[in-house]
Amino acid sequence: MNISPLAQWGLPDAQRPIVIAGPCSAESEEQMLATARGLAGTHVTIFRAGIWKPRTRPGSFEGYGSRALDWLRTVKKETGLWTATEVASPKHVYEALRTQVDLIWIGARTSANPFAVQEIADALKGVDIPVLVKNPVNPDVDLWQGAIERLADTGLHRLGAVHRGFSSSGKSLYRNEPQWQLPIELRRRLPQLPMFCDPSHIAGNTEWIEDLVLRAISLDYHGLMIETHCNPAVALSDAKQQLTPDQLRKLLARVVVPKTTSESPDFQRKLSELRAGIDECDRELLELLAKRMEIVLQIGQIKKENNIAVLQTGRWDAIVKTIHERAEQYHFSTEFVDKVFKAIHQESIDKQQHLIIGD
Repeated sequence: MNISPLAQWGLPDAQRPIVIAGPCSAESEEQMLATARGLAGTHVTIFRAGIWKPRTRPGSFEGYGSRALDWLRTVKKETGLWTATEVASPKHVYEALRTQVDLIWIGARTSANPFAVQEIADALKGVDIPVLVKNPVNPDVDLWQGAIERLADTGLHRLGAVHRGFSSSGKSLYRNEPQWQLPIELRRRLPQLPMFCDPSHIAGNTEWIEDLVLRAISLDYHGLMIETHCNPAVALSDAKQQLTPDQLRKLLARVVVPKTTSESPDFQRKLSELRAGIDECDRELLELLAKRMEIVLQIGQIKKENNIAVLQTGRWDAIVKTIHERAEQYHFSTEFVDKVFKAIHQESIDKQQHLIIGD
């Protein structure tokens, strides 16, 4: 894929992090202008607003549609900020292009549907506009990558990804679980792809936004998309997760962008030594896992000879209890060791099933 770096996007200000800010929904021209005026003169480069709002249930505020695009155009005329909105259909694309929106993004619900993404990609064929793709609601890197590839196949080069968290059925501090390893994996596959973070949708409230911003910046994200409203208390959608322009200004003042590397010989030497230590630990881990799996297969053979079920829940419960006790000793969270040992346990079951069933 030929993806252009941010320096070639033609942005008014390409200083990292690129900040996209504005209300969840366009509620009125007055609300849009009041918010944009509060953001003008800050490190915000692009003003965002939801024109068409895909809501979970009917009857919720679903935006004012195409007529709100004129409000975006007024914002750009008065402040000089680029403008951005979400599109979910070819019709939305045509309307946004007609009113000269500068950037569009594909939301999480839409990016989960390859048919919808393809229709949008077809509508954008031959058009030179930056497009961001939010991660699908479900944690599927292939689906996220596929949506980006569909757009790239139509000739779009100014493409980026937005990490907005993933749906989860479990209890969480957040509205959507960050699952940082998934955007990290996408960046490993597509290292040239600019990555933005949407802490508003991850957090679901303003309490955790700064922490999420700092985490994203520490991971060398290229930009941020943060919902900002002139008066969040009366917002018609997602009131709890929107900052005021003044709150955003203060937050951005506390952000220190780290360097990607240092040419210092001392830094390079120490880093190489420590990374060599990591490589050796990884080698030893793999050797231990291989040894463990050899024992797993021996147990599987005994089970096969005695017609014993592969899954022994009592034994697994005992393992979980033990690793939880030891996790605290080694200063690991139970969440971390659960993920590691669940993966090991599943691999052990798979190997024993293959041995016994032979498929």
